[in-house]
Amino acid sequence: MTTRTPGPGMSAATAFRIEAAIIGLGVLALVMIFQPVSLLIFSIGCGLVVLAALANNLLPFAQPGKPLRGVVFAAVVVALVFCAALLVAIAAAHLYGVVFLKPPPAGTSLVPPAPPFWMHPLPWVLAGLTLALALVIRRMVRSR
Repeated sequence: MTTRTPGPGMSAATAFRIEAAIIGLGVLALVMIFQPVSLLIFSIGCGLVVLAALANNLLPFAQPGKPLRGVVFAAVVVALVFCAALLVAIAAAHLYGVVFLKPPPAGTSLVPPAPPFWMHPLPWVLAGLTLALALVIRRMVRSR
């Protein structure tokens, strides 16, 4: 059985690049939100703002001398939290509609009813990502 000796950790340049990327993600998200051109860019910016806020939790791990593995592990945990929060938000929005919104009387709506949320691909992709990230975290913890 071989034992691994931990390396010296990240260099100052690597730590700075990680910090700059995290802060740059937040700035990019804010620019996308406050641009007056496209609603699609605004929507993507709204999602990126949440992701950037979660990514700010990685800043304490991006220090010279700390191992890069710690940043990667924290990033996987942040991604898992993001996917799980999106799943909970989608389910909560659906339940809100079921409990509080009444469908229009038959024949009065010009828009056909939307299929239930579980028939869309996004919740299934998020559920798969959440499961995959949980398995990655489990494997990373076991290999420590």
